[in-house]
Amino acid sequence: MTEIEQRTMRRLSKRLVPFLLLCYFVSYLDRTNLSFAALQMNRDLGLTAGAFGFGAGAFFLTYFLFEVPSNLMLARVGASRWIARIMVTWGLVSGAMVLVRGEASFYTVRVLLGAAEAGFFPGVIFYLGLWFPAAHRARIISLFMVSVPLSVVVGAPLSGALLSLDGSLGLRGWQWVYIVEAVPALVLGVVTFFYLSDSPKDARWLPDDQRTWLVGRLEAERIQAKAGTGHVTVLRALTHPRILALAVVDVAICSINTGVGVFLPQIIQGFGVRSDVGVTLTTAVPYLVAAIGMVLWSRHSDRTGERRMHTAVPLAVAALGIVGAVWVPGAVPKMVCLCAVMFGLYAMQPVFWTLSMTFLTGAAAAGGVAVINSIGNLAGFVSPYAMGSAKDATGSFSVGMLGIACTGVLGVVVVLLVGRGRRRTTAESLSSSAETARSGQPHGGGGA
Repeated sequence: MTEIEQRTMRRLSKRLVPFLLLCYFVSYLDRTNLSFAALQMNRDLGLTAGAFGFGAGAFFLTYFLFEVPSNLMLARVGASRWIARIMVTWGLVSGAMVLVRGEASFYTVRVLLGAAEAGFFPGVIFYLGLWFPAAHRARIISLFMVSVPLSVVVGAPLSGALLSLDGSLGLRGWQWVYIVEAVPALVLGVVTFFYLSDSPKDARWLPDDQRTWLVGRLEAERIQAKAGTGHVTVLRALTHPRILALAVVDVAICSINTGVGVFLPQIIQGFGVRSDVGVTLTTAVPYLVAAIGMVLWSRHSDRTGERRMHTAVPLAVAALGIVGAVWVPGAVPKMVCLCAVMFGLYAMQPVFWTLSMTFLTGAAAAGGVAVINSIGNLAGFVSPYAMGSAKDATGSFSVGMLGIACTGVLGVVVVLLVGRGRRRTTAESLSSSAETARSGQPHGGGGA
């Protein structure tokens, strides 16, 4: 890297990544606390595994419907306003889970939560694309997304402690989980409005030379992307074959994430761990492995400039890990397999999202990322419902898990086929960077 690139990336990383990581950490904490609250909530509300799975998946129905409109609105009004709106809304709805009294109210609040949170993740992915050149994105996205496994590593013992407050002030432990873990979203939503800049052109906290270099570099990449694929409009991005193919891969990701992840505490409980605190602490182990693997794997992808195999290999590991967790005997070997599942699932995701932004720019990129995420998240409805129904029918999670492993295999095949298209190499990227840096001038408007 040139000297100005090093200084600019360092400043951007310090300014944006920790704050966005914290926001996504809170987002996933509010989303995954359901799996821990279920250890008490299902008994209190009389929810079967199928009913719980349906409610867990109902979140993704409205999430799917509002994902694309939300991301297009973010591109129109700016990240600071729209991300702040999302966070405040989901904080209020997440806290409303304390009012749930049965199946109907459980489904209602979950549907509202999906609508409130829709657009946050693809919005931030799009936002990072507005700031970081392509050669840095897998590493940056991994630092942002590492908050997902970390939210479980931290949230598991936190939720376990909150569950132990059962009876305090007349509230059940699972109600304390929802109350306490909703507050950070409300606070951070207000801070977001004042903290985030909508684009590099608006970043007065960047020195002039760094802002000029960054706008020029991003514009050069935007022109190169258009030269390679032609101008892709928002409408075309919504039906682009590559976008739809990547959406199939995201179906596999979400199937594993929601089908296995939502039920993971209950799966571990089936290994013989009985106390709520013991289950929550054990659940944190696979996610700790995932957090470490995510950062190291994406750094290796950025260093080599290779994306396709860095996506396919860990997804294959996740699928094989699920099969192993079903078939190998013994609690410890099963836990090792679950660690492999979470490693594979999370290690590939930053590289996968980098793939999705290699040929789209501007509002088309916002729409394309949202399409991938929204279609993928339809599996977020089907997968937990299928897992719960299979558990009710057979008394075991095995059938549902094997079905989810099949979606992982399909995702691997699609990645290998999609990755055969033209890819810009790291050398080309660095050459373009050097040329832009030497000119010191932007080539046009900002935005990746």
